[in-house]
This record gives sequence, C-alpha cells and structure tokens, in this order.
Amino acid sequence: MRNAVRGWLISAGAVAAAGAMAFGQAGPASAAGTTTVAREVRSAPATYVPPGHDLYYGDHGAAVKSVQKRLNRLHYYAGPNDGVYGDDLEEAVWAFKEVQGLPMNATSNSIITYAFRKALVHPRQPYSRYPKGGAGRIEVNQSIQVLVLYRDNKPHLILHISSGGRYYYCNDGSCGYAITPDGRYKALSYLAGTITVPLGFMENPVFFIGRAYAIHGGDAVPWYPASHGCVRLFSDVVNWFHKEVHIGSTHIYIFGTAPQYIS
Repeated sequence: MRNAVRGWLISAGAVAAAGAMAFGQAGPASAAGTTTVAREVRSAPATYVPPGHDLYYGDHGAAVKSVQKRLNRLHYYAGPNDGVYGDDLEEAVWAFKEVQGLPMNATSNSIITYAFRKALVHPRQPYSRYPKGGAGRIEVNQSIQVLVLYRDNKPHLILHISSGGRYYYCNDGSCGYAITPDGRYKALSYLAGTITVPLGFMENPVFFIGRAYAIHGGDAVPWYPASHGCVRLFSDVVNWFHKEVHIGSTHIYIFGTAPQYIS
C-alpha cells in the first residue's frame, strides 16, 4: 500500500531568477518630521530548470526530487518530495503526459523524456469542458484518462485514472460492456474502507450513480483504461480523495471516449 502524502501543494520550483532592485529618491519630510522613501522592487518570475537527462522508474536523487517538486506545484499529485521515482511519481508522470499530449505507450510511458522535461517549463492547463459547471467541480476526461478537481475554478488536483476498458465481460451470469457512462452527476455518497461488489471490490468509493458507479481505489490502476465502468484511482490517493469532495453537492462531469492504446 502506498503511503498517503498530503503536502503536495507545498513544494516549489528548482531555481529562482535574480531580480533587479531600483530605489527612488527620498521625498520631502512630512509634517511629523519623518522622511518618505519610495522603494520599488522589480523581480523576474522564477523559471523552472528541468533535469538535463532522462529519468526512469526506480531512479533516485536530486533530479527526481526536482521533478517531484515541479509536478506537485503544478497540482499533479507526485507523492512526497523524497527523490525516489516510485508509484506516486509514475502516476503523476502519466497524468502530465496525458494533459500535455505526449506519447503514451507500454514502452516509454514512464520515462521522463526530453519532451516531458521541456513541457515542465511552460505546461499547458488541462482542458475544461464545463468551465461554468461549478467552482468546485470534478471533470473526468476519458479521452486522455485524467481527472481534474477544481477549487475556485482552478485546477486543484490533477490525477491519472483508469476508466471503463470497453471490453465485454461476464461475471456470475451477468454480462455487459465495460463502459464508464458520460454524463453530469453529483457525488452522492461515500463508503469508507474496502467494499465488496459483484465485480470485485472498491476502496473508499465516492458513488455518482447509485451504488453501482464510483470514483474509487484499487490495487491495479494501469496506464490504460481497464475498469468495469468505474473511475479508478490508485490506492494512495484514494485514502484521502474523499476529503476533497463535498458529498451531495460536488458536481462530477464525465466526457470523452476511452482510447485503445497500442503497446
């Protein structure tokens, strides 16, 4: 089980640019005899400097830590800034690649490539289909397998998900297609712990269609669509994700068609 880490908003970029400071002349003395000094400080915005080489799952060191900090600051949950490329960072790498439109395949999806590092400097924001759908909404874009939780109409948490794999299944005489239905929903209820259901189990599910479809955790959250129809998050995030949701009021929008990746 991956350790939950809640400090993902507190990280910072790797370097800060130097600023130029200009001082005005002292003004006339006031009636109280004090002197007014006009002081103006101009600073160039900090520019992130990415690592200069590719990074791979299992790597560790300052370069990995730099990427962790950057992704966390950009609201991609990358886990603790510990300099270890593990499961949390891998899920964040997938989400970032999906939002930036970088290639996803079984061979290179977890590699922090030159194109990935370049995109870290000036990243694009996630596409929002429902910008007026509520300041604290959730949007699930199946086309790129990404969930975005908004706060004050700004991305607050960007996560990789695994939605319905669009395969045909049969379980205990019940057969159907593994499809996550598009639509406009609300967070209806939450159940803590591991919940056994006809098609398996759910960890800490936040239901949006009865007790059938939920945003929930599971041991296997691959880089491609693979669920029976729910929106699946990896176990670390799902330990606290429900605390970011207002049951009964948070709007959930699901759209797009899950892609069929070719490895």
